[in-house]
Amino acid sequence: MKKRNKPRCLGCTAISNKVVEVSDRYETACLPENMHNNPVAYIQNPSQDKSCTRVLKVPKDMKKPIYIYYQLDRFYQNHRWYARSRNIRQLKDPKSAKDTRRCKPEATANGSPVVPCGLVAWSLFNDTYSFARGNETLAVNKRGISWRSERDHLFGRHVYPRNFQSGGLIGGGALDPSKPLSEQEDLMVWMRTAALPTFRKLYGRIEVDLRAGEVVTVAVQNRYNTYSFGGRKAVVLSTAGALGGRSSFLGRAYLAGGAACLGLALLLTLLGLLVPTPVDEEPRLGPARR
Repeated sequence: MKKRNKPRCLGCTAISNKVVEVSDRYETACLPENMHNNPVAYIQNPSQDKSCTRVLKVPKDMKKPIYIYYQLDRFYQNHRWYARSRNIRQLKDPKSAKDTRRCKPEATANGSPVVPCGLVAWSLFNDTYSFARGNETLAVNKRGISWRSERDHLFGRHVYPRNFQSGGLIGGGALDPSKPLSEQEDLMVWMRTAALPTFRKLYGRIEVDLRAGEVVTVAVQNRYNTYSFGGRKAVVLSTAGALGGRSSFLGRAYLAGGAACLGLALLLTLLGLLVPTPVDEEPRLGPARR
């Protein structure tokens, strides 16, 4: 193997290990002590204070941009009926506002169509975070967190929210009715449904460097109801490498594949040595033709 062709598995692992990440679970820590036995009542009470302060210690130097993610566990966005509960045409065409097929039970509110309709949009994540380093507020840049193809093609520039979260049961976050869906990037990120029950979604970016040992204070508004289904929540700060965020999956996959190929090669070699294939010294001649 040439020197420039280093093993992919080691390269992927090395790149992943350079990513610096710090995370904090807060669904239990942000509950008042007197509500630990009834978290659903706490989260569904609009008069209950939902503010919470968490502290993150930076383990290593983190170079900008630093990506902010929210992580959810035990949330099955890949459930068939949940993932189908939307109308793609309605999202991009203002003339299709009344087209709420496949959106039940979140299709209409007070006799009028909901835009955007469906369970995916209705369950929009609505916890919020703000960050500070000492007395310095760390601004969060939330522009460009969605894919350009979503802004340009999937969500319409002339489609505005209507009757959203105006029904009897509120599922999650609200939308600004004065902004078209093509500018509602939190919604776009949320509606890109995850394949696994544990997932992260991009919340924003911090455009400053953080040094090892610094303390970042996170002011959390703990509004999202994961308590009804036993879910978990976390806020994550992470740098990015050439392969994205921190993940050892690709390196481990290459290692496992390489080990399997090496083991199979050794097995075939051993079989060839112990049980050699017999070879005739002289070729057998078939029956003579007349």
